Amino acid sequence: MKIGIIFGGPSREREISFAGGRTVFDNLDKSLFEAVPVFADSLGNFILLDWHYIYKGTIRDFYPPVEVVPPTEHGLQMYLESLGQLSEQELEEIAAKVGQRIFPHQFRQLFDFAFLTLHGPYGEDGSIQGLLEWYGIPYSGSGILPSAIGIDKIAQKALLQQHGFATPDYRILSSQEWHHSQDRTALLDGLVADLGLPLVLKAPHQGSSIGVSIIKEKDLQLFEEAVARSLFSITLQRDEWNSKSPAQQLNFVKTLTDIREGIGLPVQTQTGELVYAPEELLTLLSASFGENGPETLTLTSVESETQVLIEAFINGREFSCIVVQDQQGQPIALPPTEIRKGGEVFDYRSKYLPGLSRKITPIDLPTEQIQQIRQECERLYTSLGFNVYARLDGFITEAGQIFLNDPNTTSGMLPSSFFFHQAAEIGLNPSQFLTYIIRTSMAERVKSGKNTAHLMSLLKKLDAAMADERAHRHDKLRVGVIMGGYSSERHISVESGRNIYEKLASSTKYEPIPIFLTGDDHTHQLYQIPINIMLKDNADDIKEKIEASEAGIPTHPVLAQIKEEAQGITKLYAGNSLQKPQRLPYEQLRSLVDAVFIALHGRPGEDGVLQTELEKFHIPYNGSGIQSSQITINKFETNKILRENGVHVAEHMLAFKKDWQEDRNAFFRRIEANFKYPFIAKPADDGCSSAVKKIKTREELEAFAELIFRNSVEIPETPARVLKLSFKEEVPLKGYFLIENLISKEGARHFLEITGGLLTSYGPDGKTHYEIFEASEALAEGEVLSLEEKFLAGEGQNITPARYARDPEERQRISDHVKQDLKRVAEILRIEGYARIDAFVRVFEDGKVETIIIEVNSLPGMTPATCIFHQTAINGYKPYDFIDRILQFGMERTKKVIS
Repeated sequence: MKIGIIFGGPSREREISFAGGRTVFDNLDKSLFEAVPVFADSLGNFILLDWHYIYKGTIRDFYPPVEVVPPTEHGLQMYLESLGQLSEQELEEIAAKVGQRIFPHQFRQLFDFAFLTLHGPYGEDGSIQGLLEWYGIPYSGSGILPSAIGIDKIAQKALLQQHGFATPDYRILSSQEWHHSQDRTALLDGLVADLGLPLVLKAPHQGSSIGVSIIKEKDLQLFEEAVARSLFSITLQRDEWNSKSPAQQLNFVKTLTDIREGIGLPVQTQTGELVYAPEELLTLLSASFGENGPETLTLTSVESETQVLIEAFINGREFSCIVVQDQQGQPIALPPTEIRKGGEVFDYRSKYLPGLSRKITPIDLPTEQIQQIRQECERLYTSLGFNVYARLDGFITEAGQIFLNDPNTTSGMLPSSFFFHQAAEIGLNPSQFLTYIIRTSMAERVKSGKNTAHLMSLLKKLDAAMADERAHRHDKLRVGVIMGGYSSERHISVESGRNIYEKLASSTKYEPIPIFLTGDDHTHQLYQIPINIMLKDNADDIKEKIEASEAGIPTHPVLAQIKEEAQGITKLYAGNSLQKPQRLPYEQLRSLVDAVFIALHGRPGEDGVLQTELEKFHIPYNGSGIQSSQITINKFETNKILRENGVHVAEHMLAFKKDWQEDRNAFFRRIEANFKYPFIAKPADDGCSSAVKKIKTREELEAFAELIFRNSVEIPETPARVLKLSFKEEVPLKGYFLIENLISKEGARHFLEITGGLLTSYGPDGKTHYEIFEASEALAEGEVLSLEEKFLAGEGQNITPARYARDPEERQRISDHVKQDLKRVAEILRIEGYARIDAFVRVFEDGKVETIIIEVNSLPGMTPATCIFHQTAINGYKPYDFIDRILQFGMERTKKVIS
C-alpha cells in the first residue's frame, strides 16, 4: 500500500512537521507500506519530493534551492515566502529542483492513503482533511470537525465549559481592542483583578508553545511584549535600534524574523508596506530610523493572530496524555506523562531536545488520581468527537482538580515525543504504532459512508499483509543495539540507539533488540530492555527503571491495567514482547544476537573496551576495530599521529589536574606561554561538542579548569556563570583536558568548518575500500557548534555539500582535494566501518587548499537530524541502507577473522 506522507506546510511549526515526516518516512513497516514523500511548502504548494531532501537538517537547507535565493551581504537563509510574489512558472521551476510539483487531483494516482504530519493552521484545523475528503483520499487521525475544534483554543474553552470540564478563568483580548486602548495600565489592572497573577497569554491557533508567555508581575512593559508575542506584532523604538551595534542589529533581525522565536516573514509596516526578506527588513529599519525618521515603527506578520487568549495561571503539575481507540472505537487513555522542566514554559527546545526536560510516565501520583486523569481524558476525547488518537494536555492541582487544555489532533512525531513514548507502554514500537494509526484511520474513514467499497478493499489487503508479516517476523537477523553508557554523551547515545533500532525495526531484514549499557569507569553491565524502557525520556530515566526492576519493584498498577485494556491492540500489532529488563552477560549476548550495533559515544564504546569483549565471542559489530578505537578516542594521540604523518592539525597540549592542584598560577602561566587567547579547551576523550569552549580570558580558563577538575558531579555556580553554561549543560569530570590553538582564516580567500563522513567496504582483493562522502559545511550560531545545532531538528545550519566555491567545477575540485585528505586520515588511523571527521578548510587565492583536522569520531552520532545522513543521501543511501552497509561490513570482517 502506498502511503503519501504530507509534511512541512505554511505554519510556524513547519520544521517539527518536516522532522516528523522524516520519522514516519523512515519508520513505516517496509513489508507493508511504500512511503511517498509529499512536501507542502510554505505557500501551500505540494511537491512530490526527491527522497534525498528528507534527510536535510532543516527545510531552509534545501528549499528554496540555493540557486534561486538572491545573493545578499550576510547570506541569511530564508523560507520560500521571503522570495516575494512568484509566478506560477517560477513556482514550477523552483519545485522542479527538488522534485515535482503535484496537485490534489493527482493524489489518488500517487498514493492510497495520506499520513498527515502537518501541524498548526492548515494542517490541524480541518483544511487538509477537507481537501483530502473532497478527492476521496483516506487520511490519518481525526476528521474535519474535531480538527477544527482542536486548533482553536478559544472555541475549546466554550466547549470544555459546556461539557462540564474544569477550565481556568480566561479573557479574550482582540487586536482591535488592544490597538485602540487609551489606558493599557487600566486594562492590565482589570485583568489582574479578574484573573490574578501570574497571567498566561497564548496565541489561539498555535502549538509547540509558540506565542505563549507567562507574566508573573504587574509590569506594563512585560505585558505589552507578551501581547505582541501572541499577536505576532512588534513596535520598535528608534533610540533602542540606534543604540545597537551593526552585529546586534543583524542578530535582532534574525531573531525577529524567526518563525518560532519571532514574528516571521513577510511583515507589514503600519503604512501597509510589505517586507519579504530578512536583509530587506534590516535595510528598511536602518533607513527608517535615520536622523529624521519616526520615533517608532510597528511590524505585523501577515500571518498574525487577531486575538489573544489570557488565562489565569494554574499552579499544578503538568501532564500530557495520548488517547487511542480500540477495535470497537472505544477510547483508551495511555498512561499520562508528567512534564518536569527547567523553565516556566514547556518550550520548543524542552519538547524536542533529549535531556532538557524530564517526562515521567506515569505521572507520580496515587493510582486513584492517575485513573481520574485517564477518565477525564477519555471523556474529553469522546465529547469533542476525536478519532483514532489525540494528545490531551493538562494540569492537576494540589487539591486534585484536573484542568484539561489544548487538545491536539496531531501529535509531534519526533522519536522523543509523547506519541511514541506512551505507545511503548502497551508494547508498540514506533513502526507498529504507525501501522496501528494507518489501519485504525482507514477503519474510521469507512464509517463516513464515502468510498466505502474502495476503503473496505484496501482494509482487507492490509489485514492480509499484516497476517503475512506476523507469520515471518522471526525469520530476520537479530541485531543488539547497545546504547546509553555513563559519559556526558549518554543522552545523545540513547537518541542514536533509538534511531538505529527504529530504522532496523521497520526493515524486512533485521530484528533489533534494545540493549542498555550502564556502570562506571571500573565496570559495566549490559541489560536487554523492553521497548517502553528504551523510549523513556533519557539515559538517566532508563537507568532508573532498570535499577527499580533489579530491586524487585513491581510494574505500576496503572501500567498493568492499561496493558490489559489494550491487549487487543498489542496482540494485533506487536505480538509477545519482553516485559522487564534482563541482565545480559556477554556469553548470553552471543546466543541472543547475530550482530551488534554499538550506538555508544565516548567511553566505553569508542575506546576499544566493548570491541575487545565482543571479539572474545566472535560477535560482529560496527565501526573500527580495537586498536584504531583506542587511538581515535584520544584527541591528543590522534593529532600526534596525524602530525607525524604530515597531516595539518591544530597545535595542542594536555593540561593535567595534578599540575593544577600543585600550583595553579604556574599551571595557567604554562598554558598562556604556549597559547595566545582566544584558544579552544575541551575534554581529550569526549565528543558531541561536550564541554568544548572558546577561552578568551584568564578568568574563563580558570573557570574551565575548576569545572573539569572538580571532585563531585554538581556544577559550581560561579564558573558555570563565567562560561555561560546553558540549562542542563554537562561538563565531565576529567584528570586532564586538551588545549588547542584557535584555527583561523590566516590569509585564505575562503575559510569554513566542515564535517565529512565515510563508509568502508571490502574490495574484490579483500582490502578495505574507502567511500568518502561530500562534506557538510557547519555553521555555528555561537563560538562553537552546539549540541542543539548538531542534534535538534530545525536547529543549526549544515549545508551539504559544503560551499567551497561558487563555480561548480571549482567547488568540486576543492571537494575532491578535501576528500583525499580525509581518506588519508582514515587510512593512517586504520578506520573501519564508518566515521566522521571534523576539519577546517582554507582556500587561498592561488587555489591552494589546506585541510586542518580537528577530530575523528569512530562512532559518530546517528540521531535523526545528524548531517551524516545528508551526506549519505547524495551517494544514494537512505539511512537504513547506510546502517545496513555498516552492519554488513562488520559481519564480513568477523567471517574473515574466523576463517
